[in-house]
Amino acid sequence: MRSIKTIHVISAHAEGEVGDVIVGGVRPPPGETIWEQSRWIARDNTLRNFVLNEPRGGVFRHVNLLVPPKHPDADAAWIIMEPEDTPPMSGSNSICVSTVLLDGGIIPMVEPVTEMLLEAPGGLVKVRAECRNGKAERIFVQNLPSFAYKLDQPLEVEGIGTLTVDTSFGGDSFVMVDARAMGFNLTADEAHDIARLGAKITKAATDQIGFRHPTNPDWTHYSFCLFGGPIEKTPEGLRAGAAVSIQPGKVDRSPTGTALSARMAVLHARGQMTTADSLTTVSLIGSTFTGRIVEATEIGGVPAIIPEISGRGWITGIHQHMLDPSDPWPEGYRLTDTWGAR
Repeated sequence: MRSIKTIHVISAHAEGEVGDVIVGGVRPPPGETIWEQSRWIARDNTLRNFVLNEPRGGVFRHVNLLVPPKHPDADAAWIIMEPEDTPPMSGSNSICVSTVLLDGGIIPMVEPVTEMLLEAPGGLVKVRAECRNGKAERIFVQNLPSFAYKLDQPLEVEGIGTLTVDTSFGGDSFVMVDARAMGFNLTADEAHDIARLGAKITKAATDQIGFRHPTNPDWTHYSFCLFGGPIEKTPEGLRAGAAVSIQPGKVDRSPTGTALSARMAVLHARGQMTTADSLTTVSLIGSTFTGRIVEATEIGGVPAIIPEISGRGWITGIHQHMLDPSDPWPEGYRLTDTWGAR
């Protein structure tokens, strides 16, 4: 076999959502901070295209690049590459990265609990992993400060009409709609319609409502649309269905940790959730994340919460992605049958 590029990957998923981790073969990108490094990755696109585009990737895949941390207290750092964005933070990807770091032996595992401080592009996140018999069984991630942005906003969506939406930030930016009001029961057979409709709503929200993060002027768009199910009270806590449409048009297989954080921020802003409550969200495949509010805080003068989310991750394989010098598609390709028609 001949190759002019070899990238070493440990593949993983968190509650169904793929989050592969690059552990070798890629030099750290330039930048004084992890955020600056992630902006370089986003602008350059060479690595993103190589690992996310077909034939090595696909719209279903996220890929994370391990890099040396910049913060002196951080144990590891990573850059998240999603199909369309290179975001500040991701819940499912943080669980995948933590699982790979511990189950892969990159960071020593301490049983029954291992604690780590990881550096995401958007800032530091605390991780607590429940470990047994050499396996990180459940990952708890204390997320970035999350906040409600604009609530009860009218939104015109072509072909649908006027919707009432909430917008918020949970490590990434969300527009939220009531799934039931949109005619969805949040079942697996609705995934195609949710993906396509969510992409339209997300674009409309960016164009009409806009987004501004109080401390990160680079993030001015909405990444996702959350179709939220009704909140039910159970003996174990609050529970709701969740389906998140990810650009350019797919549905998260997990319940989406940043969506859970963003929804908790909205519920807290409305006085419907406190630090005494927990919220479990259920994906279209039946997987769950559970969240709680650690404390109320503020970011850049905006009221916010510190959320903690938890879920499970599993390693699925080890891969070496190669590039034959005669391959006519060195950065891969995309077709709208799976990548979403614009």
